[in-house]
Amino acid sequence: MEAPRLAHTMSSPTSPCEEVIKNLSLEAIQLCDRDGNKSQDSGIAEMEELPVPHNIKICNITCDSFKISWDMDSKSKDRITHYFIDLNKKENKNSNKFKHKDVPTKLVAKAVPLPMTVRGHWFLSPRTEYTVAVQTASKQVDGDYVVSEWSEIIEFCTADYSKVHLTQLLEKAEVIAGRMLKLSVFYRNQHKEYFDYIREHHGNAMQPSVKDNSGSHGSPISGKLEGIFFSCNTEFNTGKPPQDSPYGRYRYEIAAEKLFNPNTNLYFGDFYCMYTAYHYVILVIAPVGSPGDEFCKQRLPQLNIKDNKFLTCDEEDGVMVYHHAQDVILEVIYTDPVDLSLGTVAEITGHQLMSLSTANAKKDPSCKTCNISVGR
Repeated sequence: MEAPRLAHTMSSPTSPCEEVIKNLSLEAIQLCDRDGNKSQDSGIAEMEELPVPHNIKICNITCDSFKISWDMDSKSKDRITHYFIDLNKKENKNSNKFKHKDVPTKLVAKAVPLPMTVRGHWFLSPRTEYTVAVQTASKQVDGDYVVSEWSEIIEFCTADYSKVHLTQLLEKAEVIAGRMLKLSVFYRNQHKEYFDYIREHHGNAMQPSVKDNSGSHGSPISGKLEGIFFSCNTEFNTGKPPQDSPYGRYRYEIAAEKLFNPNTNLYFGDFYCMYTAYHYVILVIAPVGSPGDEFCKQRLPQLNIKDNKFLTCDEEDGVMVYHHAQDVILEVIYTDPVDLSLGTVAEITGHQLMSLSTANAKKDPSCKTCNISVGR
């Protein structure tokens, strides 16, 4: 049975999550230094007799939760009424001073059987390094606490979004995808030097590279999935790719059926915006059974290639027909090498709009359209 969850210490002893968190009472505490010294006017005294937590163990780490346990000497163990947990992002580990004393990062919970689950999107973010230290405490009749020394400081990193979280993002993206428009080609814009390099050093084949850190902070494909970025959006009036591009004046075009067909799987990878009115959806196309396919199968929601809100591939009268969502900008990652001879390279006539680049772009954490209720 899962241990009771901790909640963030607030200025009031009543938490908004009180109905959900059973058998756990929250106490308003003021801050004390991690070295165990009493903070000025904190009402917390030092009591060496209380056992100091040691051998801290962190397990069952997700993007917004973890389980924590530790060992304690039996001396005065029965006097422990509460645990204090000091949780900080790793970059702040050398400083336990707070700019605003009314916004503590301490967590406090009644002493419960270990391991204890710490959960809460309001203070945990995915793929983020944290430090944690623990004190035992005994609440006195006057409301003050006596505390042990701080434990050693432990470091850990939260996990990526799970499939459950990505499915939540997928559902939010489906709401704004809009009607479907026809497409015939995938395209990739780069500088002339890129294509010259591919011809000279890679035998004419574009090679997959590791995806950058653009998009959602918890995305499991950032910095891990290898692939080649393509676009597929078309202009509403012409049905053709736009002539403007943020990535270079040379464009490689390849017939859609060369990359996307019944021998490929389609996955949802991310949904984000960059403080703009328009939103991006990242999709992954992986040949069935390829390394990229195996990577995505374990981490990403799979889409039906014939029936989804973003990019479809279906046969009509013996011909493959393709459609894309009108109201989102699709970024498609193909996970295998692509030979330039399968398509054509030509210079575009439009502008190079650098403002549209998504390279290492940061997601707007305040956007209600593309964020889910876990750590950003």
